Amino acid sequence: MTTRANNRAANGLRPITIETGVSVHAEGSAYIRAGNTHVLCAASVENTIPPFLKGSGQGWVTAEYAMLPRATNIRTARERKGAGGRTMEIQRLIGRSLRAVVSLPLIGERTVTVDCDVIQADGGTRTAAITGAYVALALALRGLVEGERIARDPMTGQVAAVSVGVIGGAPTLDLDYSEDSAADVDMNVVMTGEGAFVEVQGTAEKTPFHKDQLDTLLDLAAGGVRELFAHQNRALGR
Repeated sequence: MTTRANNRAANGLRPITIETGVSVHAEGSAYIRAGNTHVLCAASVENTIPPFLKGSGQGWVTAEYAMLPRATNIRTARERKGAGGRTMEIQRLIGRSLRAVVSLPLIGERTVTVDCDVIQADGGTRTAAITGAYVALALALRGLVEGERIARDPMTGQVAAVSVGVIGGAPTLDLDYSEDSAADVDMNVVMTGEGAFVEVQGTAEKTPFHKDQLDTLLDLAAGGVRELFAHQNRALGR
């Protein structure tokens, strides 16, 4: 296995920390650091549901994503006129990922919104947001159970995400920005604790890839996600 410039093995994650209880107002919150990518995730519970769910007795889980203007090496203007295309894509991805491991009927007619704000970006912001958002959501739902607002925990599993890619012909896990911008293949993988895929976003940036390479990248991602599950469980006191 090759060694990267920062002495991280090709199959190694960046240093990961997940701190909980970082927002005194949110029902659940987590601050995740994946190397130099830092994301604040805050889950809010509201006693409302989208119009399409009215009368269904079912709840909803959704997400919003934003990047602070100076999260990157040059200032990016705030999206004051609504979410742009990339932002909309990412927040829909986060929402889909979270709903994959929640029994919505058990929430009752409530909406849990997880706001994911990128404080600092160095690649992998969407994957870090998903991994941190799960922790914030789990804490919010735990609070509903402990407060006897719902009968039991609606979480049906665990979800996390990581990036993989091919750099100089080598399969590589958890790309930072410099690696991502130079990758021949770039992929984001979202998985559940049962090893099922929620989403696989893969692109040949330079050279098309074959099925055997895809299988190698998915196996590499699965190993990384298992490590992320362990970090989530420690953060949740499991």
